[in-house]
Amino acid sequence: MRPIIKFRWLIAALLAALTAGLFFYAPSLTELAEEEDSFQLPANLTSQQAGDILDEAGEGGETLSLVLQLEEPLTDEIEKEIQRYIEEIKNGENTESVTNPFEREEIREQLVSENEDVVLVPVAIHGSEEDAVEAGNKIESLSVPDGMQRYVTGDSIISDDVDKTTQEGLEKTEGITIVLIFTLLLVVFRAIVTPFVPLISVAITYFISQSIVALFVEWFGFPVSTYTQIFLVAVLFGIGTDYCILLLSRFKEELSAGHEVEEAIVNTYKTAGKTLFYSGLAVFVGFSAIGFANFAIFQSAVGVAVGIFVLLIVLYTLVPFFMAVLKEKLFWPSKKAASHHDNKLWKMMGSLSVYRPILSIVIVAIITVPFLVTYDNDVSYNNTDEISGGAESVEGLRVVEEAFGMGDALPLQVVIDTEEDMVTAEKIAYVESLSQTIERSEDVEEVRSVTRPTGSVIDELYVDTQMEDISSGIGDAREGLSEVQDGLTEIENGLHDMNNQVSSAGSGGSLDEAIAGVEDVNEQVGGISQQLQQTGDIQTAVQQLAGVQQGLTEIQSGLQQGNAEMRAKQQQASNLSGGLEDLATGVQESIDGLEEIEAGLEEAETFTEDLSEAAYTRGTGVFVPEEFLEEEDFQDAVDEYVFSDNTGMTLEVSLKDDPYTLDAIDASKRVRQIVDQEIQGTPLEKGDIAYSGVPSINADLQNVSSEDFTNTIIIILVGLFVILAVLLRSLFQPLFILAGLLLTYYTAMGAAELIFVNGLGYPGIMWPVPFFAFVMLVALGVDYSIFLFDRYREEAALGVRQGLMKSMVKMGTVIITAAIILSGTFGAMIPSGVLTLMQVGTVVVSGLMLFGLVILPLFIPAVISFNE
Repeated sequence: MRPIIKFRWLIAALLAALTAGLFFYAPSLTELAEEEDSFQLPANLTSQQAGDILDEAGEGGETLSLVLQLEEPLTDEIEKEIQRYIEEIKNGENTESVTNPFEREEIREQLVSENEDVVLVPVAIHGSEEDAVEAGNKIESLSVPDGMQRYVTGDSIISDDVDKTTQEGLEKTEGITIVLIFTLLLVVFRAIVTPFVPLISVAITYFISQSIVALFVEWFGFPVSTYTQIFLVAVLFGIGTDYCILLLSRFKEELSAGHEVEEAIVNTYKTAGKTLFYSGLAVFVGFSAIGFANFAIFQSAVGVAVGIFVLLIVLYTLVPFFMAVLKEKLFWPSKKAASHHDNKLWKMMGSLSVYRPILSIVIVAIITVPFLVTYDNDVSYNNTDEISGGAESVEGLRVVEEAFGMGDALPLQVVIDTEEDMVTAEKIAYVESLSQTIERSEDVEEVRSVTRPTGSVIDELYVDTQMEDISSGIGDAREGLSEVQDGLTEIENGLHDMNNQVSSAGSGGSLDEAIAGVEDVNEQVGGISQQLQQTGDIQTAVQQLAGVQQGLTEIQSGLQQGNAEMRAKQQQASNLSGGLEDLATGVQESIDGLEEIEAGLEEAETFTEDLSEAAYTRGTGVFVPEEFLEEEDFQDAVDEYVFSDNTGMTLEVSLKDDPYTLDAIDASKRVRQIVDQEIQGTPLEKGDIAYSGVPSINADLQNVSSEDFTNTIIIILVGLFVILAVLLRSLFQPLFILAGLLLTYYTAMGAAELIFVNGLGYPGIMWPVPFFAFVMLVALGVDYSIFLFDRYREEAALGVRQGLMKSMVKMGTVIITAAIILSGTFGAMIPSGVLTLMQVGTVVVSGLMLFGLVILPLFIPAVISFNE
């Protein structure tokens, strides 16, 4: 320390130069945080895999939703106005395509609400999220047709609104923090000069830290998010001020004891400086452990560890400079510091916890147990709650939810990626079978896929429906054969009458042969009809019909020949000749009818042969005729749901639950199980199946955040245990301290849940809060334990109880003051307007005050005394 005092001016100058140089050289951390996609989930998760598949296929562009809420139901005139508005949007620079809700009836059913008072216009954007935000801004700049309210929403728009709200919250937090700290320092030290030392020291630390983090981001891809700066401000200004109070208080004590300035500085850093080092090391370990998280947004808080490292350097170099230069004037005009006086509150609580530990523990239980018992660990993954204060993007979602249902607007997407052609009869059959199975789930409202583009089932693809059609066709054929029989009977009766007339007229010749032929053919037709009814043997019927037609052709030929002979021989039989012509025409009509029946039966025969050869129908109940694959409507569906040269396909699953809820997350997991089971043993099994959409992303988010939380808890607790064990030279005291911190954390979480869930009606605590709140509360709360127990080691010669008592009365004011200051910096997050920051602030503030006023003075000493 003496060399630092000796070269204090050089060190101060170097720090000032370093701060100025980094300030001008380093990139803006704010801009880097805005550009960085900190919400990016690990690449091995299914939602990211789905995004990668679609991106590689050129199908992963951004999509905006233009929501038009009409003042009155849709009319032709309003429809025309909307169509003109859509044409304006199409001219946007980054606009790739705009879906016209009125293009086809099936699209209209999807994009126009049932009451026809809300119209949804999907807008595909070419480019990144930034391009989508820019396109959204351009849409918002266009004049809206009269009689409607416009909203522009979408994931990219909502994310941008969250970032803007967070940055605004950061500016509020910075201002409130500085004013609050300055005020508290004035109260603590009752001096004008003293508050500037922590503020200047921490400000320099903050500028250097954020510059280094920004350079690390630019050079090494260091994790960063909008939370990085906020936590840097809160933590550095909070514990930086706490550490300065610790040092300045001890420095004041040393001066009051009559030591020279240099000796007072040296003694300060031998005692309080050592405490500061271990405290800083504990916080450094806590925030460094975040680097082991998998999720980038969690990792982004590791930048605080850089700030802690810089803070320790500044406190060991710049603060001694102020001490050596200002000397006693550092505390002007105060003659004494309140922080080193015996704390009466902690003296009273110490008497209780040290000498009556059981009663003390009971009191702690009375305070904490109600919060622990009511804590349900309700977690929310609805990021729209972050900006629920009237943002257009969120209001648009609310309109969509009311008009269409959120499950329909934000579906779960099943992405199938293969190396084979998906547009084959077999693959399409299995896709339809998969769609049907998914839709049977009680969690699912509707499935849209290449076989059901509007969500409606195409019954004609199912074998049972097709067989009903065949059966109906056979019935029609039998009716047709019956009509042919009736016609042949009339022809037969007509031939009998003519034959009698011919015989009585003595014209010669006889129609007996033709009559016998008609009778024979009629019997054959009747036999075919009866056979179809009994056996349904289409193939035999077709063969027999060919013979019948040949017989009718012969009869017709004979009738025509007889007609010609009759004309030549008997002029008086001309009227009979006309009758024969009519009968011949009737025979031709019978032939034509039989040909139509035969063609229909041949078609049915071909269909049944194809059906019998399609082995996939046994497992799916679906048969896809080749002509179906060529239909225009099906090709439109292919364009919408098939990608990558027909080797990839998507299915959209509309869930019954709001996609942002925990129920939707659970439903998406069940849908995954259904798909995994259904594709077993099918050609789809060879492909890669991935899942996208809000429910799937939130399901992955739940898994990774839970895993990161568990792993981080273990790493932090182990790291802190080692530090405390080395510092305190005990294995049991670190366990009691960590137990107290865990009790504090879960009690504070219970209190926050009562406020935000039970009180304010939010669905749960935002998903990042448990992770960040634990790291902040435990890593910072352990500081106060180190403050107390490092002093306790100095008083160890007095014995356990006496040593604890003296340590508590000497350190109580410092700890309470530090807790108030640190609570103030995190309390500055509450007015930020960002729900996550409000909840983190609430947990940390309530936790620090609980730890400083209840757990540390009542619980931990009581447990230690009880075990001695």
